[in-house]
Amino acid sequence: MDLDLKQRFYPWLPFFTLLRKEILRFGRVSTQTLLAPIVTAGLYLFVFGATLGERLSIVEGFSYAQFVIPGLIMMGIINNSFANTSSSLFMSRYLGGIVDLLVTPVSPPQFIMAYTLAAMLRGLLVGSVVWLISTMFASLPWDSPILGLLMAMLASFMFAQFGLIAAIYAQSFDTISMYTSFLIMPLIFLGGVFYPISILPEPWGKFSQLNPLFYLIDGFRHALIGSGDTSYLIAFGFSGMLAIILFLWAAWLIGKGYRLRA
Repeated sequence: MDLDLKQRFYPWLPFFTLLRKEILRFGRVSTQTLLAPIVTAGLYLFVFGATLGERLSIVEGFSYAQFVIPGLIMMGIINNSFANTSSSLFMSRYLGGIVDLLVTPVSPPQFIMAYTLAAMLRGLLVGSVVWLISTMFASLPWDSPILGLLMAMLASFMFAQFGLIAAIYAQSFDTISMYTSFLIMPLIFLGGVFYPISILPEPWGKFSQLNPLFYLIDGFRHALIGSGDTSYLIAFGFSGMLAIILFLWAAWLIGKGYRLRA
């Protein structure tokens, strides 16, 4: 029986080894990977929670702090999920360690999921701590906690895939930073973190609906406070479709070994 169990487990041993390596990697530099983004989110919470939280309301029945906290949690999840896969895979490419991985018996789906699960763990850890800190400024009703958790997991999964894709196409560390500075952060800020898009004049409201991060942020906020600019069906449908596209794209690139082999 033990031998049979080992034979069944053996094909997954490289996957679990790679997953463990990725978790240990961000754990060893936790000051940079976990503490720094938590401090940054804490500063946002202090500015918008302690100063404006009770003095401003843009959604009837909720303080500004209650409105903005879900967006800040989602921002932490997105940024850290992307950063984990993009920095790790690009570092492996840059240092040549990716060659060792390519000769191991790890299938492309296992390769992707090992990186993805580690990134999701980091993103969700940061998001959870940001939520714990936010309780000092405002309490959230958690209208649909299961849907909120599913949306958080979907966001972390999606940006873990995007991080893999970015790492494969990146030419340098500066390119990775450009993805964050000139694509992800503008989309986050324009996706309704600090304001509902329903208050925007046309055509800006329509343009905001073209922003894929709007559906993640609004769907997550809807689940936490019970109010949003779009339905759960649209938020999950659009986000899920985009996540599948990114996963298939990453799988195609890694399956071909595109820019991974010397």
